[in-house]
Amino acid sequence: MKIVKHSGNIVDFNPDKLKTSLLKSGASSSVVESILKSIQSGIYEGISTKEIYKMAFALLKKTANSHAARYNLREAIRLLGPAGFFFEKYIARIFAAEQYVTVTNLTLFGKCVSHEIDVLIKKDEIISMVECKYHFGRDAATDVKVPMYILSRYNDIIDRHHPIFTQKDSVLGCWIVTNNRFTSDAVDFAKCCGLNLLSWNYPPNNNLKTKNDTANLYPVTCLTTLTLAEKDKLLILDVILVKEIINNSDSLDRIGLSSNRIKNVLKEASELCRYI
Repeated sequence: MKIVKHSGNIVDFNPDKLKTSLLKSGASSSVVESILKSIQSGIYEGISTKEIYKMAFALLKKTANSHAARYNLREAIRLLGPAGFFFEKYIARIFAAEQYVTVTNLTLFGKCVSHEIDVLIKKDEIISMVECKYHFGRDAATDVKVPMYILSRYNDIIDRHHPIFTQKDSVLGCWIVTNNRFTSDAVDFAKCCGLNLLSWNYPPNNNLKTKNDTANLYPVTCLTTLTLAEKDKLLILDVILVKEIINNSDSLDRIGLSSNRIKNVLKEASELCRYI
């Protein structure tokens, strides 16, 4: 059976790959087998991976909202755009969860020109700049030109003092983060130049997906019990992570949800973050 990927490439349908992604949603083996059987009976030659994803998402949602929400993680991160502003805040939350002190959207003056920095992080007295490259299209990749460009910006600010956390701080490290992936040339260049990379699938064992699953850092855009408009309202209120709803349910009242809907959202949020 041939299927069409987001990129337009035609590949063989791989039920094992689909099964693995379904199991990672938290659904039981019996539920996954049932969903897989249903999907296999409904797919056809030339079906898109997008349609298969929709089928899997709908079937997972019938078993548990939290399973569908976890399965929806990559799309949920994409929904933090299109401007990328909320993606930057989300990345700051990721670093904060790892005991970094963070600040977003600062302008630093380099030797030659000024630079708007997406996120600055500090841990063990080491300050690093973090540049976020958000892509709206699922198949877009961050190529080698991006780390080349960011390295030039980094080099312009490293030999100067900046008012960040104190009045005379130095930036001694650099990260590049994307919601999609890096090309192999981008990875090789970053390794050679000492730049840190973070993407959906890189580094292999400590990437955006594994960080989410390990520390329950799911963005509110994951939640299936909220509309897109309601998710946007929460983001504007600076509620970025699902766990922030659990600790501040008043935010759901502020965006106009009824008490019954608040109960449903909190149930999904708690199950997603494994609080119950």
